[in-house]
Amino acid sequence: MSDTAAPHSLQELPLNELIACHECDLLMRKPELQQNEKAQCPRCGYELYAHRHNVVNRSLALVLTALILFIPANFLPIMRLHLLGQSSYDTVWTGVVGLYESDMRGIAMVVFLCSMAIPLLKLLCQLVVLLSIRFNTGRRYGLFIYRVYHHVRDWGMLEVYLMGVLVAIVKLVDMAQLTVGLGLVCFVALLLVQVWLEVVMSEHQIWSALSGEDVHAGD
Repeated sequence: MSDTAAPHSLQELPLNELIACHECDLLMRKPELQQNEKAQCPRCGYELYAHRHNVVNRSLALVLTALILFIPANFLPIMRLHLLGQSSYDTVWTGVVGLYESDMRGIAMVVFLCSMAIPLLKLLCQLVVLLSIRFNTGRRYGLFIYRVYHHVRDWGMLEVYLMGVLVAIVKLVDMAQLTVGLGLVCFVALLLVQVWLEVVMSEHQIWSALSGEDVHAGD
């Protein structure tokens, strides 16, 4: 772990050697990190960034895993509801279609965008960025796509949809016979993989690799 220290005159340093803390706005010299080290703000202790091992390959593996899980998570049954002799199978997609057919088209579009379209767009953006670094091609476009990713990342709300599903299960469990489907397992797995990906995919190293500052980001 590395704590940063501010020099006597930061004005003499080029901008690419400076970093500002996201929490307390302290401006300081950007530290040089060894593998598996992390930089912390000397004022508030906020983690500025970390230098992780084999970031690109590990992140690629997680992105591909998430893309594989995406289809069953959204199109396999999340739960089976048996009530009054009738059974129904609910998926994320049928939830969107049901809202749309119930004249709640605005809500259907929001659910579709936040639970399906934007999460998929985020994964595709991450995949393109990582491939551009891995194969050292199209990094200019990779920079643009990574900026797009940062603009849309907060609009993917899988955890909110999952909470809605869990609340529905709790409310319906005393009224009908419920069986958890494979879709819910895949949905939870997709959410966990995406959280893990956010941790592994070090933003500092990705930006540095895209700009050509860190040619060893995949090591």
